Amino acid sequence: MALDILNNNQVVVFQTDGHPHTLEQFAVANFRPPQRPSMTQRSLMSLRRRDVGPTPRWRFSREPMDAPLLKKLEGRDEQCREAMSMFMFVMKYMGDQPSRRSRLGTDLTDNIFKPAIAHEILRDELYCQLLRQVTLNPSMLSEERGWELIWLATGLFAPSTSLMKEVVHFFKSRLHPVAHDCLIRIMKMNKGCSRKFPPHLVEVEAIQQKTTQIFHKVYFPDQSDEAIEVESSTRARDFCHRIAHRLSLRKRDGFSLFVKIKDKVLAVPENEFFFDFVRQLSDWVQNNHALKENPILPINYQVFFMRKLWMNVKPGDDKNADLIFHYHQECPKYLLGYHKIGKQEAIDIAAIILRAITKDAKNAPLAQIPQLLSELVPKDMMKLMSTNEWRKVITSAYVKVEHLTSDQAKIEFLNVIAKRETFGSAFFPVSQYSDLSLPDKLLIAINQKGVHLYDAESKKLLTQYPFNVICNWTSGNTYFNMTVGNGLRGSEGKKLLLDTTMGYKMDDLITSYISVLISGQTIRPSNTWKQESVI
Repeated sequence: MALDILNNNQVVVFQTDGHPHTLEQFAVANFRPPQRPSMTQRSLMSLRRRDVGPTPRWRFSREPMDAPLLKKLEGRDEQCREAMSMFMFVMKYMGDQPSRRSRLGTDLTDNIFKPAIAHEILRDELYCQLLRQVTLNPSMLSEERGWELIWLATGLFAPSTSLMKEVVHFFKSRLHPVAHDCLIRIMKMNKGCSRKFPPHLVEVEAIQQKTTQIFHKVYFPDQSDEAIEVESSTRARDFCHRIAHRLSLRKRDGFSLFVKIKDKVLAVPENEFFFDFVRQLSDWVQNNHALKENPILPINYQVFFMRKLWMNVKPGDDKNADLIFHYHQECPKYLLGYHKIGKQEAIDIAAIILRAITKDAKNAPLAQIPQLLSELVPKDMMKLMSTNEWRKVITSAYVKVEHLTSDQAKIEFLNVIAKRETFGSAFFPVSQYSDLSLPDKLLIAINQKGVHLYDAESKKLLTQYPFNVICNWTSGNTYFNMTVGNGLRGSEGKKLLLDTTMGYKMDDLITSYISVLISGQTIRPSNTWKQESVI
């Protein structure tokens, strides 16, 4: 008999032949024979147990290994040392060897899994070590911890084809509650690529708390959030599909996951394993900030789901997308003064926003307009009138939109902003001193049509560069550099050198737009395009 854990954590039973599978037969052809003990060791062994032979290498042992299990590691000194080190940390995690290191955090699991992630030849060795340590283990606690490690391993990589058959048979024949979930996980990993980083703290804590389901909170621009199930094998695109389905979005194209950690917000690449990306960021923070003194402290981060690429977005086509994402992402850009707006337009839009933020069952707070002005009028236009004058003109304009519902007003706001070329742009205030023909202060707008340069004060469009004239670009902590030209041989192109701390975001956006345009064959890719720095 064996157990099957369903997604709702109910347990059902299916039939096996009743005999737990072991690596005994596999070991005959693939394991190294144990090294012969010295005279002293043989004397001590004979005193301790005269009638007991040496423990077979395919079953549980509390003794450190004197050599790796697998023959194929012979002659590989570095990998042999790492194999024996992995086993020592496995025993420490399982409680079979004393350890000063806590099972809390990822210190022990890092030392177990990092070598096998780095060297594919060690993956079979680790699987053999783990299956060995849960075979005929006399300690229930030790065996339980061993299965925790097996569960984590099956979410990182699969073994070789020859060992895979043994592992599958092993899982199918076991009664342990996570055995079937391990089978499902290893099958998923066997179909795709392996993880690049050891388990994230969230994964380690989940299995230690006896749960095989991980729900991650995801935040949206309208201040709402959802708990979405994520697995060890979940890639960013899978995560996005689940969220889009949960929110009943008509299309998920253009949406992306973002991770906010410290003072950075980074888009998760579609093909990246979600936990790999978060682990990589956590390691970066740990190595570059004050947490070096206490590596067990968890790294706080938040996951957001937002529209990243605005390709052919039309207000009204997808009401849920408009109300959850588009309005709440576009309104802050408008209030920051990034769009060129006339005075009367600002008045009318202020009335629309006031209706949008007023609940349908409530009267508009017309008397509080002076206090709400920063939420209604672009910051660069607030000084055009006194707060009392703004109150009068907005109150007068409100009469024309008070018949709308709050949701209708949000979509009406999008309809008004969508008439501008800057709709759906990502804006970046930057400085430049290399081109005397341009102002020192620029506003860069990146959208589906390319990169646009505006005068930061007047909002006048100075020049624009479609993606097919961008030759290459580089970014760093304090700069973003871009070369534009016609791609002809012998043409060096024009270089644009910008001072900004948002270079990584500009880099990612240009890369993403060009990738989508190429994949959709919307534009013809140029041989001059060169991606030098991608976040």
